Amino acid sequence: MLAVIIGGAASGKSEYAERLACHLSGGEGLIYLATMLSRDEESNQRICRHRQLRMGKGFQTVECPLHLSQLQLPKKQIVLLECLTNLVANERFEQNGGGKDTVREVLCGIKYLCNNSKHVVVVTGNLFDDGITYSQETQQYCQDLSQIHQQLCRQADYVAEVVYSIPVVYKGKHYNFLQEEGSR
Repeated sequence: MLAVIIGGAASGKSEYAERLACHLSGGEGLIYLATMLSRDEESNQRICRHRQLRMGKGFQTVECPLHLSQLQLPKKQIVLLECLTNLVANERFEQNGGGKDTVREVLCGIKYLCNNSKHVVVVTGNLFDDGITYSQETQQYCQDLSQIHQQLCRQADYVAEVVYSIPVVYKGKHYNFLQEEGSR
C-alpha cells in the first residue's frame, strides 16, 4: 500500500504518519527514511524533535537525503518516508541530486520503495497555499513538488491531509486507530 500524508508546517502530519505506519506494521519491521540534511540549528532542532517523537516506536532510522532507488533495504518492511518536500529540494538543489530530472528521480525512487516494501507512507508538506510569488528557481521546485504530489496521489491507496492534527481522508479506507488509541 502507498499512503500519502499531506499537511502544513506543524500540522501534526508527521505524528499521524508515524501512528499510521505503526498501525500498519502489526509488530513487523518499521523503517524511517529521513531525508532532511542537517544544515543549521533550526534543522538540527527539527531532526532532534522527530527522533524524540519516534523513540520507542520500533523504527529503524535510515538517512537518505538523495537517490531513493539506490537504497538497499530489507524486503517487505513498512517504510515511512519523512519528508518528500526535503527530498525534492535535495534532489533539485544538491550538487549530486537529480537537478532537472528531479521529478523522474523521486518518482522512480518511490516506485522502487513500493515494489520492495509491504507499505510505504510518504509525508509531504503543503506549500501551495501561501500566495507568495517566489524566484524562478523556487517556482521550479514548487512545480516539481506539485507534479510529484499529483502522480503519487493518483497512484496512492490512501491520501489524507492533516489539519490541526485532524486527518481529512481524501482517498482510501478510514482507519480507526485514532479511536483505538484514544480509548486506552
